Amino acid sequence: MSTSTQEVEQDWMAGDEAAAASPRARSSSSSSSRYKGVVPQPNGRWGAQIYERHARVWLGTFADEAAAARAYDVAALRFRGRSGAVNFPRPADAAEMAFLAARPKGEVVDMLRKHTYDDELRQALRSGGAGDRALALVPRVSLFEKAVTPSDVGRLNRLVLPKLHAEKHFPPLDEGADAAPPVLLAFEDVGGGKVWRFRYSFWSSSQSYVLTRGWSRFVREKGITAGDTVAFSQAAVSSTSGTDGEMDAKRRMFIECRKRKRKDDGGARVVRLFGANIAGSAIGASCMC
Repeated sequence: MSTSTQEVEQDWMAGDEAAAASPRARSSSSSSSRYKGVVPQPNGRWGAQIYERHARVWLGTFADEAAAARAYDVAALRFRGRSGAVNFPRPADAAEMAFLAARPKGEVVDMLRKHTYDDELRQALRSGGAGDRALALVPRVSLFEKAVTPSDVGRLNRLVLPKLHAEKHFPPLDEGADAAPPVLLAFEDVGGGKVWRFRYSFWSSSQSYVLTRGWSRFVREKGITAGDTVAFSQAAVSSTSGTDGEMDAKRRMFIECRKRKRKDDGGARVVRLFGANIAGSAIGASCMC
């Protein structure tokens, strides 16, 4: 099982596994949904779920029953392919199937739970599914760059953004609130077309803007280390949309990782104690003997 799949919320159902694997088996109950994989919630909303090897995978909650049913259908196509039973049968779209097949199950589940699946599918189809070759043709305007510090790739699992650039280019957050609601930001990867989603928050304790949830996965998969640079950009607005340099509020945003050039030191090991290269000193001392 992949790391992304392990991050999907799962739990085992007690009782008869065969009955648990078939939501329709409970359709006789007045509190059940008429759709496969949909369950009512106490607050009046509707939940969607699918089973993978007798384990329940939660797909999120939705305002209406049909939306939850559509979420189940997306998961069924990814988990079981074209042969999976769905609530709204239709000819399987080849482009959507390719989009689903190119992403781990856990990532698709994450999109459904965050209600971003439709937007990310549209972005992928708009890019032509050609990855970085298609993105290279998109006119982009640079927003800012951030040199990654050791703490940005440490255990805090967050990237601190320059305050000036965060306030200028990202959605406004309520700095005065103790618990200002975070915003979910989506960025297309210039190096492949994958969409990365980060939770954008303001930390009043440190008076800083940060990208949190999703950042640690980005660091891990891109192999980012201290000294590398993360660059943010967005799609340029056509000249007919406004003045030169004007940015569209609903623009496509991009992220790119640029590796720091690591100089070849000839294999010499550098060990510093209070700023002094003690390894070099030891070598020099041995040469004088």
